[in-house]
Amino acid sequence: MRKLVYTGFMSLDGVLDSPGGPEEGHRSGGWVVKDLEFVPEAWSLKAEELADTTALMFGRHSYEAFAPVWPASEDHASYKELPKYVVSSSLPDDALVDGWGPLTILRTTEDVAELKESEGGSIYIHGSADLARRLSEAGLIDQYNLLVFPVLLGAGKSLFHRADRDKQMLSLRESESYSNGILKLVYDVER
Repeated sequence: MRKLVYTGFMSLDGVLDSPGGPEEGHRSGGWVVKDLEFVPEAWSLKAEELADTTALMFGRHSYEAFAPVWPASEDHASYKELPKYVVSSSLPDDALVDGWGPLTILRTTEDVAELKESEGGSIYIHGSADLARRLSEAGLIDQYNLLVFPVLLGAGKSLFHRADRDKQMLSLRESESYSNGILKLVYDVER
């Protein structure tokens, strides 16, 4: 069985929205790179993930944001030939970009569950807050890799749904704090 890992940047108040820049939609977009001292070791989790990733998964909106940029990005070169899965009920097959390795559209949560049952290594979900919430509610996410930033954003997309639900326990696998206030938190989902 494959492991499904959500990885993301989160504000202290749980917002994932627009970490890279204002063009992503949040009025405080770019909060990952603005107003914060760059501390290289705070980004070591991303290098660790590169070594563990055997496939990528995106929701439609994150795919549409990353697909024009990541295939030519030197920072993401090791992802280029990895299999990629886009979970969308509405993305047309002809909307997939060429030259970015094998791409497959999964139409349902059940398709994701079936993929998890297949042979292979870890699948990492980048961005894709709506998808992550849906997969979390379906009990399909196995691990959360979070870099929590010392900023409060108030409104915006959140990783976890605010509706009442059954309790889900997590086990802290790893944590670290950095001089610029970023926290690395790696949790396994208890089953």
